Parts: sequence; C-alpha cells; structure tokens
Amino acid sequence: MTPGPAIPNRGADADNPPAEAASPRQPARTEPHSSAIAPDRKPRRLAMLATVTLPVVLLDQLTKSLIRENFSLDHTVALVPGWLDLTYTLNPGAAFSLFATMPPLFRHLFFIILSFAAIVVLLSLLARRATPLAAAVAYALILGGTIGNLIDRLVFGRVIDFIYFHHAWFNYPVFNLADSAITTGVVVAIVFGLFGASDPR
Repeated sequence: MTPGPAIPNRGADADNPPAEAASPRQPARTEPHSSAIAPDRKPRRLAMLATVTLPVVLLDQLTKSLIRENFSLDHTVALVPGWLDLTYTLNPGAAFSLFATMPPLFRHLFFIILSFAAIVVLLSLLARRATPLAAAVAYALILGGTIGNLIDRLVFGRVIDFIYFHHAWFNYPVFNLADSAITTGVVVAIVFGLFGASDPR
C-alpha cells in the first residue's frame, strides 16, 4: 500500500509562534525646563543710571556752577517779571529750604547721613529685577537729585538754590533742578503705586 503524502505538523507551529522582532530602544526624551528664566534686567538698570540719573546730576551741577560764577549772593534777575526769578541763595536745609532752622552741625551731619542712606536704598531698588520700568525711572530721578544736593553739602556745606516762583501773595520756596528731579520722581512713584501695573518684561 502506497503511503499518502505527509501532512505537515502545524500543531507545533501553533504552540510555538515565531518571536516578534524586538523593537529598537527609543532614546530618552528630554522634557523642556518648565520655568522660564527671567531676562536679566541689569542692562536696563545701567541704562537708567546713564540716561536719567547722570544727566540730572550733570545738569544740576552745571546750572549751579553758572549761578555761582555769574551771580553774587542774593542777587536776583527777573526772567518772567512778577512770576519767575533767578536768585542765588544758599540753603542749609533740605529740598525747598525744609529744616533750615535746625542746629547747624546736627543739620549738616543729619542730611549727609540721610543722603548716603537714601542713595544705598535707591540703588538697591534699581537693582531689583522685580522693579517695573516706571518705578525705576522714578527712583533714578530721586537718586540724581539726591546726589546733586549731596555734592553741594560736601563741597560748600550748603545747597545752592536759584529758582524762585512767586506772584502777589504766592511765594514758593527757592529751589534747584535737583529738588525738581526729587519731586518729579516722588510724584511718578506715587502715581505708579496707585494706578500702575506690572510692566511687561
């Protein structure tokens, strides 16, 4: 009897299926850093010192030098008669002649120490990354005015004032450009503190 064709044994293949090809290992994926690094504001702070504080100091000292060289003490020239005069005065007090009646030695030391303390605080505020632009401008103005008047105290012992607003019954204390910068900076800081918001980076 002739044997029939051999039937292939599929049971063994079913019991032992071919192993799947191993998938190549994927490289580890690096996640981006979640927190964005805040940009360095140091160049902007240096720009504030260069474009606001330094010009205030230079302009203040230049105008005072011109007054000192061309005016005698208490000499007055009317720029706008009845409203605005230039008059050379020496102020032993603070801005707008405040505290001018304090004892001389105590007053002199008090304002020098106060000026240096204010300069340190203002520089610290300018150096903070969180300080908004408007606030930085205000601090730079105040810093320039403070340095301008401090130079007078160290060199002359008193501050040179020369701008005099007056009209009829109204007499504004004689002041200088440093006083104006301080006042402007304080106003800007107050307005920004009341109505301002964080500026974009």
